[in-house]
Amino acid sequence: MSTVDFLEEWGNNSALPDGICQEIGALRNRAQAEAATCVVGMAGAVDQILMTLLAGGHALLEGVPGVAKTTLSKAFAHILGLQFQRIQFTPDLMPSDITGTSILDRKSNEFVLRKGPVFCQVLLADEINRAPAKTQAALLEAMQEGQVTLEGDSLPLPQPFMVLATQNPVEQEGVYRLPEAQLDRFLVRVEMGYPGREFEIDMLRLLSKPQTQPKRLLDTETIKKYQAVCPRVHGEPSLFEYIVDLALASREHPDLLLGASPRGALCLLRCARAHALLSGRNFFTHLDVQSVAHGVLAHRLILRPEAEIEGRRTRDIVQELLDQVPVLTTP
Repeated sequence: MSTVDFLEEWGNNSALPDGICQEIGALRNRAQAEAATCVVGMAGAVDQILMTLLAGGHALLEGVPGVAKTTLSKAFAHILGLQFQRIQFTPDLMPSDITGTSILDRKSNEFVLRKGPVFCQVLLADEINRAPAKTQAALLEAMQEGQVTLEGDSLPLPQPFMVLATQNPVEQEGVYRLPEAQLDRFLVRVEMGYPGREFEIDMLRLLSKPQTQPKRLLDTETIKKYQAVCPRVHGEPSLFEYIVDLALASREHPDLLLGASPRGALCLLRCARAHALLSGRNFFTHLDVQSVAHGVLAHRLILRPEAEIEGRRTRDIVQELLDQVPVLTTP
């Protein structure tokens, strides 16, 4: 069934059919199994990236060198079965290297548009913080609007469109910190740490064998259908109040210079719905909101300088908000 047919059939119904929810829930296990053919110990990261895909957003993968950020991104692109491009960000990368530019065709003696690598469905922006702010900003319009403006013309990007960006949080030289406006375009930040002893042993065993590509599990039409399902996931009115209360509490927290914006609250709602779908449900609860809060809110909060000196982290603040803000119940 196409996306249009699906929406026409279920557009007037108040609840999603159980079949589509179970189908998406089964995708979670299949995607984890396929990703495990390339990387180990990444089930949580795969869940977060899948959730980002369903919610129609972009993911920032953050971790020290050598924890398989790029490998996971490439494996996930294979699983999606979408058109894939990779950009290695460097200090001399120009915005036109991403979006494209007009070049002179000597045969016709006319300028023709040569599209850049951003014109794809899954873009891997590798080591995004190695490029200066001007180049990083070349992705802003693409990530927010799904289009690129070249020579005064707005050109739509292929849909679905998703950016998977990687960055190393510990490097201090030769890197450019992502500005807050750029960070806010990422629906989720996926923190990738060391895998642990058992997973690292499994990794050595895995890489001692001939490597295979993960199987393709999705296609363009299926992804569009799943994304159309996400806004239809039901939530009680009290959950909307709970999400807003979390955002308001972050704006009043004494250790924060800047709390969650209304966009942050909206992103929290989108991810809670996607998280419920991956669990095979057509409704979300406060547990879904709490499960996604760290990935959605932590990179949107700005600590006060004195709190940074004391070693406070935005993840700690998010946990405090979850502990302090009461969960409302619908009467």
